[in-house]
Amino acid sequence: MILRQQKKRRTKSKYGNRKTKVDGHTFDSKLEAKYYGELLLRKKAGEIKSFKLQPRYELQPTYKKDNKTVRKIEYVADFLIEYADGSIEVVDIKGHITKEFALKRKIFEFQHDLKLSVLAWDKWKGWYEV
Repeated sequence: MILRQQKKRRTKSKYGNRKTKVDGHTFDSKLEAKYYGELLLRKKAGEIKSFKLQPRYELQPTYKKDNKTVRKIEYVADFLIEYADGSIEVVDIKGHITKEFALKRKIFEFQHDLKLSVLAWDKWKGWYEV
């Protein structure tokens, strides 16, 4: 009987994204890490006052029905940016829009009076809104 050593296989992301680590922060994709780097430059230049990674927004609270607890629904954006002029923007980096995200986006925009920008990257156009 021959015993073979099995290599640990990395499970592939559902959308082919690769987790990327920058400055001790782990990003879900290389694009998020790239945008983080640009935010650092914009903050250094004084355009941005501050920014937060992975801000959470409750879309529906936990509730009980028929003696069962139904979990809350949350939307986790990629960045929350506060600009030097005091304006605030929520940014999500996407390769493409899923049905789940489209629904969460509608609920978020209904409940929160914040600008939500969904950005994608193109090597010719740069960052653009989806």
